[in-house]
Amino acid sequence: MSTSDAKLLGLWASPFTTRVQMALKLKSVEFEFIQENLQNKSELLLKTNPVHKKVPVFIHDDKPICESLIIIQYIEDTWISGPSILPTDPYDRAIARFWAAYIDDKWFPLLKELGAAHGDEARTSIMEKIFEGLALLEEAFDKCSKGKGFFGEENVGYLDIALGCYLGWVKATEIMTGVKWLDETKTPGLVGWAERLCSDNAVKDVLPEAQKLVEHYKMSTPKEKSATA
Repeated sequence: MSTSDAKLLGLWASPFTTRVQMALKLKSVEFEFIQENLQNKSELLLKTNPVHKKVPVFIHDDKPICESLIIIQYIEDTWISGPSILPTDPYDRAIARFWAAYIDDKWFPLLKELGAAHGDEARTSIMEKIFEGLALLEEAFDKCSKGKGFFGEENVGYLDIALGCYLGWVKATEIMTGVKWLDETKTPGLVGWAERLCSDNAVKDVLPEAQKLVEHYKMSTPKEKSATA
């Protein structure tokens, strides 16, 4: 397949864009990456995602697909010859989707809240919730991995992508707050998982560097920070 058949509209700092890039690389899909300026959105972005006007948007054969987890499902269904992203067992697949929704809807937003929090009491409350969420994800990793190296057991899978796309921002938040989120004494499973994931060929070249994300965060506007999904 040529790059003209597949295009990805995204932002290098967006974990949701990173998420789609991981899936495409896992499936060895060639694609053209089109960097968006969210302060001056392109006509192509507005045309292909008129509802939310956010990135990422994946365009395949001139047909746009929006929302990162939906895009991953499309990639999985379209390129069936590559390694499976979603678990084959229906129950395992449902559990992976459950935790992916938890990460997007409940856990990662806490990191955003922490950056906007005012006062020690508010920050402490949010930090406690972040650590509580990590404890839950540590338990989820133990169950989903079944003693192997990834949530997808022996290979990078759906939940590895869903959580792993945030690792750059997790590290960036550690730099900005001075708090170490992934601690070997509290979440040893996740610490080992993160190291393995960041070394994987589908991940290491697309995961943004933490320091660059820190600089991007300081320069970006509130509008830009909410323009990815």
